[in-house]
Amino acid sequence: MTGLDPTLRALRETVAEAVPDLRARALAVDADPTALAPHLDAPGLDLVRSVTTPKRYRGRLAPTPADAYATESCLARVVGTVELARGDAAMLTASPGPSLAGVAVDTLGSEEQQDHFYDTIGDGRTWTFFAMTEPGLGSDATMLSARLERDPDGGYRLYGTKRYISNGTRGRIGAVFARTGPSPLAIRAVLVHTPADGFTSRALELTALRGARLSELRFDGVRVPEEMVLGSHLKLSRRGIWGAMRTFNYMRVHIGALAVGTALAITECVRELRPRLTAAQVPTARLLAARQLVYDAAASVDEHPDDQRLPSMAKLNATRLAVATAHWAAGALGPAGLLEHPLLEKWSRDVYGFEFMDGTSNIQRLQIARDL
Repeated sequence: MTGLDPTLRALRETVAEAVPDLRARALAVDADPTALAPHLDAPGLDLVRSVTTPKRYRGRLAPTPADAYATESCLARVVGTVELARGDAAMLTASPGPSLAGVAVDTLGSEEQQDHFYDTIGDGRTWTFFAMTEPGLGSDATMLSARLERDPDGGYRLYGTKRYISNGTRGRIGAVFARTGPSPLAIRAVLVHTPADGFTSRALELTALRGARLSELRFDGVRVPEEMVLGSHLKLSRRGIWGAMRTFNYMRVHIGALAVGTALAITECVRELRPRLTAAQVPTARLLAARQLVYDAAASVDEHPDDQRLPSMAKLNATRLAVATAHWAAGALGPAGLLEHPLLEKWSRDVYGFEFMDGTSNIQRLQIARDL
């Protein structure tokens, strides 16, 4: 069992200070995910950017209490993510910052590419996107059809379609996975700046996690300079597909943290509305156990980044429990109870979104079985 040292406990307490601010803004962003300008200077979003940005690149961001902490480890980021999701998971996914593209750049990028990426988003107003999932193929990296073709003038041209991409319509730089050939070793990740010739995007209609602004992206010959191809400094077996798998491990734990944080927020809200509920009537113990599993999985990613079983277990358990907690809340409050409390109703929609992020529960079960 992974315990939190004093530094991580202090980080958790510091990040938890953002919870009221995130909750106060959540319904406005859910109603209009395009109207984020009034929220960009919010203390909660400042903390989101600080926690998700490596300490060496925080100089251009607004100072926050989290600046004192190093959050490069998966465990540190997950500790922060659980607390931020207690505020509102959709606000967290709507925030400008490195997000999952930063994980890909940290894993696969050279020092020069990392500098370029974090310099690009250093104003705290630039969104990023991570583009792996494709229509009809999901996020199976070995099956993706997007392709990189050599450009006679140098570099590559990118072709293909990506769907269900967070912040795709507002992202200005992103990590896109495509293939240069049929082999799994031919899968590469590239950095793409938008807008660009040959690039189009459209937002998808959502009922859950609307702040994430999930989108469809099309690349029709988008030019990719040679220096924007990630992993060229690594040996062949440590490039695209390897980086994708490592990124997935992080993503699964991160999504589990979002689910646990949202479920904890639901129980807190219900207990405030129904103070007579006994401890036995509230699923707090199960949620704390799920949080511990997420912590354990994050520590495993730090120590064994290629081990896929525990991240899949954490995501599977957390997403299932978050949906069960939403059902419990509806029962505890009675008929029309959710409609009387809009934020609780929103969270009860949001929990369904986690199931479809980076592999459904059946995909996680297959991953666990394959590992066993």
